[in-house]
Amino acid sequence: MIGALARIWNIPDLRAKILFVLAMLVIFRLTANIPIPGVNPDNLKAFFQGNQLLGLMNIFSGGGLSNFSIVAMGVAPYITASIILQLLVMIIPRLEALQKEGEYGRQKINQYTRFLTVPLAVLQSYGLIALLRQSPRPILGDVDLFTTGAMILTLTAGTVFLMWIGELISEQKIGNGISLLIFAG
Repeated sequence: MIGALARIWNIPDLRAKILFVLAMLVIFRLTANIPIPGVNPDNLKAFFQGNQLLGLMNIFSGGGLSNFSIVAMGVAPYITASIILQLLVMIIPRLEALQKEGEYGRQKINQYTRFLTVPLAVLQSYGLIALLRQSPRPILGDVDLFTTGAMILTLTAGTVFLMWIGELISEQKIGNGISLLIFAG
């Protein structure tokens, strides 16, 4: 096993790809610790300790949810968009024909998935903010319309950023980028 790892490490191209993937995973972990301004961290931690479902969601977001970080939603909106499109391919004949067109069709479906991710991220971020507003302890403080919009924009941008990192990792052909981000979480 160690000999195989040593041989892999001695191939410069493969070593560069592995280091790139590791760097992207480190960037993901760093962004999971950048909180959105205006969050009371003590009340947020207490809120997550009292809810097991949110604790599970926090695991899938890579710990970003418990910090209410800029990548708090993780890649969940992308995964949801992917599942929705997979179901739509079975229902809509035009999408089914597109999927059967080979590489071009796959790229087009991936593009539709990316486009669908953005509105899903907006909806999910609004839901998350609304959930945190309902906490008995003030987590977000006094949030006006502008602050809510800025938070939604930040959380959506965080999801798009992770989606981009996942695609960069996938381009290195070391593994599925989104799956590696979930694993790193």
